[in-house]
Amino acid sequence: MNTVAVVGLQWGDEGKGKVINRLAPGFDFVVRYQGGGNAGHTVYVNGQKIVLKHVPSGILTESVTNLMMPGMVLDPDVMFEELDAVTKLGIDFKNRLKISGRVHITTAAHKALDQLRERAAGKGKIGTTGRGIGTTYADKANRLGIRAIDLIDGNNLRETAERMLAVKNPVIEELGGDKLSVDEIYGKLKQWGEKLKPFLADTSLILAEALAMKKRVMFEGAQAAMLDIDVGTYPYVTSSGTTAGAIGSGCGVNVGAVGEVIGVVKAYCTRVGEGAFPTELFDAAGKHMQEVGREFGSTTGRPRRCGWYDAFAARYMVRLGNVSCLAVTKLDVLSGLKELKIGTGYEGWDQPGLPESIVTLGKLKARYETLPGFDGDITGCTRYGDLPVNARALVERIEKLTGAPVKYVSVGPGSGQLIARE
Repeated sequence: MNTVAVVGLQWGDEGKGKVINRLAPGFDFVVRYQGGGNAGHTVYVNGQKIVLKHVPSGILTESVTNLMMPGMVLDPDVMFEELDAVTKLGIDFKNRLKISGRVHITTAAHKALDQLRERAAGKGKIGTTGRGIGTTYADKANRLGIRAIDLIDGNNLRETAERMLAVKNPVIEELGGDKLSVDEIYGKLKQWGEKLKPFLADTSLILAEALAMKKRVMFEGAQAAMLDIDVGTYPYVTSSGTTAGAIGSGCGVNVGAVGEVIGVVKAYCTRVGEGAFPTELFDAAGKHMQEVGREFGSTTGRPRRCGWYDAFAARYMVRLGNVSCLAVTKLDVLSGLKELKIGTGYEGWDQPGLPESIVTLGKLKARYETLPGFDGDITGCTRYGDLPVNARALVERIEKLTGAPVKYVSVGPGSGQLIARE
């Protein structure tokens, strides 16, 4: 396939970065089309852990050009921390990273507003990462945003900072925050502009030309389908389109039909923050998933809520996203549990899709199918046939109930622990 998309089908943290890092050597471009510093794609390189929040996961592959597209939002301080970590691995990325001048910039004002509004919401909080993602996208929609290209225009940059703070400072102070200095914001924007300038490019045109030349392109989704601003569990969602359907708008390019859409799912479910979670567990099995799976947010450090695999929700997102196949991750985490469950639907709900109302979804109780568990360390397995019979039975049941073939199975955190199913 010349074009492939890798997207999450649950509430994020499924292991997309690892899948992309493993597949990247077969591609010419890896393209991030949405999200920002709220992502956390964890990849292990020679046993060393690296978390990529903005930078595409193809950055670790020498032959790949990595594009950051207009649909993204960017916190330059965080991104340059990522690039420092990449440099420490001995990777020279300077000619392989291109950033759209149209990406919108997240500033201290955006982060302050995000955190203050979340605090003021009390019990009605969304559970955001506090990274200023939603407030940056809100400025974009309101046509008040600051874009990367603006940072290299010294004539208007201070005026831009003044206009932004004239709107934001009164709200920040009303919510109990401290007024931000124009001088400090302007100084930071100017500093960012100098550092970003070598990377800025018309990434939409680069991508359009690559597609015309039949180059191999992989699109990297951030967050996941259940967090999509339009079809996710609104309002407990992120602020961008997270499905493969958002690729064209996020890239600013008519990419046409994507050849293959790989939906990444854990063998169970996790969620960070607030919102409905029909298969959530509060028992020993849930604790097992959290502890063995090290389920703590790579961006926030917050413990993730854990629960059984929800095949009904995944099947719905497979249909909406025209998903071609699945990559099932963290199968190894379930080893040692005596029985395994898969959510097949919800009591009292007979519709083919998810409820549009978050209130309705929050009241539903999951129906389960129970399978026997498996034991033993499977992290060294390199072939699908090496997995225990009961582990394979779970994978095949996930495949059947979700409605998409399982192409890859992950049995550990390393990219080399991704088994291609024959």
